[in-house]
Amino acid sequence: MTTVAGTPALGSIAARLERLPHSRWHVKVRFLIGAVTFFEAFDQLLAASALPVLMKQWHLTTGQATFAVTTASIGMLLGALAAGWMGDRIGRVRTVALGVAVTGLASLAVAFSGGIETFSLFRFVQGLGIGGVVPVAATYINEIARSDKRGRFVLLYEMIFPAGLAVATLVAVWVVPHLGWRAMFVLGALPVLIAAVLPRNVAESPRWLLSRGRTEEAEQAIARIEAEVARTTAEELPAPAAQVPDETSQGRLGDLFRGRYLRRTAVLSGLWFVAYYVNHGISTWLPSLYTKQFGLDLTTALVYTLLSNVTGLLGTFVVALLIDRIGRRPALVGALVGTVLSLGVLAVAGATSGGQVAVLASCTTFFLYAINAGLYLYSPELYPTFNRAKGAAFGGLWNRVGVILGPITVGAIISAGGSLALVFAQLAVVAAVGAVIAWFAVETKGRTLEELNS
Repeated sequence: MTTVAGTPALGSIAARLERLPHSRWHVKVRFLIGAVTFFEAFDQLLAASALPVLMKQWHLTTGQATFAVTTASIGMLLGALAAGWMGDRIGRVRTVALGVAVTGLASLAVAFSGGIETFSLFRFVQGLGIGGVVPVAATYINEIARSDKRGRFVLLYEMIFPAGLAVATLVAVWVVPHLGWRAMFVLGALPVLIAAVLPRNVAESPRWLLSRGRTEEAEQAIARIEAEVARTTAEELPAPAAQVPDETSQGRLGDLFRGRYLRRTAVLSGLWFVAYYVNHGISTWLPSLYTKQFGLDLTTALVYTLLSNVTGLLGTFVVALLIDRIGRRPALVGALVGTVLSLGVLAVAGATSGGQVAVLASCTTFFLYAINAGLYLYSPELYPTFNRAKGAAFGGLWNRVGVILGPITVGAIISAGGSLALVFAQLAVVAAVGAVIAWFAVETKGRTLEELNS
């Protein structure tokens, strides 16, 4: 990338970020962006917690319940596309703040829905915010992390997402039976408060600023970050390492589908689709399966669902500790193989009682959440700064296609009288396809974002 005389090149900005020791500044930023991600996860799972009650209260058919779930997923798909463009156009932080505001306000509207039609409409709007926030937030976290510890740094942040899913289920265990499903969506409006404070407390990505030609602002942002890190560590910052190579691509949209990026985009899209097809094929229907197929009460069903979310949180933690050591591709392949084995056991012998499904589904989510978190790390690594949010969001588009088709397929099998063994077997086959795709993934371990795109 060419810059005018006297202005910093992208490589020098990267070198200055690379030399920063871990500090309270990193913790603060990860906490604020993490709070956003937490509530996006919380809001994403609200429909699954409310669905068993809504089916009885509004006398919904399986098709209507599937429609209610699917509308939010369509919103997430469109939100991911819009936010990818906005994240590269107006900035990472502003895009995240806008998406959070949309999510929170729409959640409040859902709480006052009078029927399945308005419920679905406002869930669609809520989905626009959720779909846009998460990939752009992950892009920002990638851009402030050091290459040697980027995997752990990003994935420990990504643990906030399964934590949000777990807390949503835990809160639902008490709130839904005692205060009703509407109270859950009122709680889901809390992110509006975060949207108001985020831009004032989180500096825009210096990498993004420079990629847009805003060199003076990029210099101000990196200087502000350096000053805060130096103050919180009470030590002089080390000198920047050797100059990081500049990116050779300006990151035009068409680059996603040309040259080396074509393979990256194809592999990434396949992995996102598989991971979320399987994940949401299970998670969306689990509470209803427990109540309808096995006759469990709502509280027990939500406790079993909580178990799956807790093991998913553990899976994210384990992959965070390993991914910088073993690499992205081995981690993804291993987690997908683990998913295939868990679902295979469910299909063959493990769907005879609610307890058995809970245990084996929890083994599955251990691996699935590791895959999902790994992809939020991996996606932004593959694209140049100017195009990074769009590249990550395009993968997120296929994520949302999986989110839509997974629950629809499972709902169709159940409506047609298919067995749970068939439900889990088809999910295992899709996961096996994902394991094959992962073999073709480009390894990114230990390399700067600029090296990967120079």
